[in-house]
Amino acid sequence: MNTTMIAMAIAALLALGLVINVAVISLLSGSFHFLFARPRIEFLKSEFGDHGFAFSFTWNSSREPAKFDKVKVRLFNPFGSPTQVEVSKEFSGASSDFARDVYMGSGMKKLLEANGLGNATIEVEVSSTKDNIVQMFDFKATKFLEKLNEARETVKEFEGSLPAPEGKPLYQTVTRSFIADPLPESAKTIKLASNPEFAGEFSSGGGGGETQENFAVSKVWIEPGCIVCNACEAIYPEVFEVTEDTCLIRPEAPLDNGLLIQEAAEACPVEVIKFNQVG
Repeated sequence: MNTTMIAMAIAALLALGLVINVAVISLLSGSFHFLFARPRIEFLKSEFGDHGFAFSFTWNSSREPAKFDKVKVRLFNPFGSPTQVEVSKEFSGASSDFARDVYMGSGMKKLLEANGLGNATIEVEVSSTKDNIVQMFDFKATKFLEKLNEARETVKEFEGSLPAPEGKPLYQTVTRSFIADPLPESAKTIKLASNPEFAGEFSSGGGGGETQENFAVSKVWIEPGCIVCNACEAIYPEVFEVTEDTCLIRPEAPLDNGLLIQEAAEACPVEVIKFNQVG
């Protein structure tokens, strides 16, 4: 009986020790990430002067994958004038550490020249509009201006210090021909609506299928993985533009012909074209 109790006590102590070790390791891992792996923003020198905002953004993209594509600068100035200014701008998205020099317009100049900045704060947001991820950084307005004035490194210089990106995979596609061999002679006839012989079978009472009704699209986008096969642009060039390494949605693209967009999505061999139907 005593031996059994001793064994149970030892097992309980070992289990407790294991739980404590796991908790300590988890706490240390979280503390390390909080102290050393948090997203960071650094101010760079903008070529647009007081109408621009240049910055670098670094984060652990393997732990938090996202494509950041928008920056917002917001002034809170309760004791000065104006009391609040907000400027934002989208830029070409990036899925790993990057730097951008963004033209923010006259709103940025108004923000920088506000009165009473000694008691004001400035918030900078870097966000991914697609992934709904936002990283926020708060500064005293005086510290924000100090960082801007002290910035000497340009975006080009920062990007030169980043490791070279890995080469993109190459996809070999089979050459396709749309010219078919001649069909062998046959007495059989294909049932087509355009053939008068079968016109009755395609009438409203002849069992023919109904034509799919067109629909509008609220949003269309390209997922990562495009192999630039040009199929989508060949089907609907008003919406899709294929570049050397990816496909883009043209600005002001018409979204009222959902059937053509759907056809392009179904023709994509890697299925990276996505869209949302209105309603």
